[in-house]
Order: sequence, then structure tokens, then C-alpha cells
Amino acid sequence: MMTKRAPKPQGNKKSEENERTLLLVNDNINSFDHVIKSLVEVCGHDEIQAEQCAVLTHIKGGCVIKIADMNTLEEMSLRLRELSLDTMVV
Repeated sequence: MMTKRAPKPQGNKKSEENERTLLLVNDNINSFDHVIKSLVEVCGHDEIQAEQCAVLTHIKGGCVIKIADMNTLEEMSLRLRELSLDTMVV
């Protein structure tokens, strides 16, 4: 039996090419509460999404927390670093 695939959305290819990811790196210093609060404040995550990112970061050592253009991610990364979170744009 063949499985049908969903069609790919016809997005703006130029904007997709400029997209980068913001990675949260585990630091074994910050509390879960601080990480969750920071992700909600800076990245616009809801509580559940922020908690899932915090847990994944703790378990796997890192987690993609945002996909956007470079300027947006650099600003978010700077704000998160000001809150003592370790991030990198990739």
C-alpha cells in the first residue's frame, strides 16, 4: 500500500534560504524555571513549548528553539545570553 505525502507548501524560497536556527545549549547551571521563563519572554513560546525545549536541551545537550532570519535570531540570542543562557545561531 502506498502512502500519500502531503504536498510541500509553496513558500517564498528566498526567505527559506535565509532562514537559520537558534540552538539552546545545555549549561547545567540555569534552573528549568529560569530557562522556561526566558524562552516564553524572549522567543514567544507558550509554557508547554518552553518546558519541552528545556527538557530536550537537558537530555540531549541542545535543542532548536527558533527558526527565523539571521537578524531576528541574533537579537534573540543576545537577549538570551543577557539572561545567562547559552545559545548559538546555526
